[in-house]
Amino acid sequence: MNRILIAEDEARLAAFLEKGLKANGYATTTVADGISAAALAHDEDFDLLILDLGLPGKDGMEVLRELRATGRRIPVVILSARDETVEGLELGADDYVTKPFRFDELLARVRVRLRAEGTAEATVLQAGVLALDLRTRRAAVEGRTIELSAREFALLEVFLRHDGHVLSREQLLSHVWGYDYDPGSNVVDVYVGYLRRKLGRDRIETVRGMGYRLSAGR
Repeated sequence: MNRILIAEDEARLAAFLEKGLKANGYATTTVADGISAAALAHDEDFDLLILDLGLPGKDGMEVLRELRATGRRIPVVILSARDETVEGLELGADDYVTKPFRFDELLARVRVRLRAEGTAEATVLQAGVLALDLRTRRAAVEGRTIELSAREFALLEVFLRHDGHVLSREQLLSHVWGYDYDPGSNVVDVYVGYLRRKLGRDRIETVRGMGYRLSAGR
């Protein structure tokens, strides 16, 4: 299991990242200041660092500068609402995500960096007669290819990664629309409808009072 260090001082965002990454099979450790981030990134065996630039105690740029100066090659994905991403990349960051962001955008970048470090991951997710190719971003049902929009793809990926589990609207909003989602929105229901029209109405089951569950057919 890959270990990810999250350095983020905004408690709500840190909790959102930790919950989402754990749901996708990663072990996480979270710190809220730059001094702790630098110490753990130096001393612990983490596979990737998610680094906010606006950390108290020692800002993210200083943490990154110190890591690279000592030869530590841990992959670093920067989180920033500030226009400093170019400087971060020049200092040795591997990628960046600008706030606000969707969780699936960050997750995709994390997976790319971990694959670059030699961590193999399946490129096709499959459940029964339903398959999703992560490279072409196309779905297939019983061999029939289906084109998906970016949000439809992200929503179907979440369902496939949690095959057989009931997912609440809140969970789906969090995964696909990000941590600034509107909990009163009906956008999940709208996009589930889009997927049902493309995949077949019986592919996604409504579980009354709880949410939705993938029913891909076996």
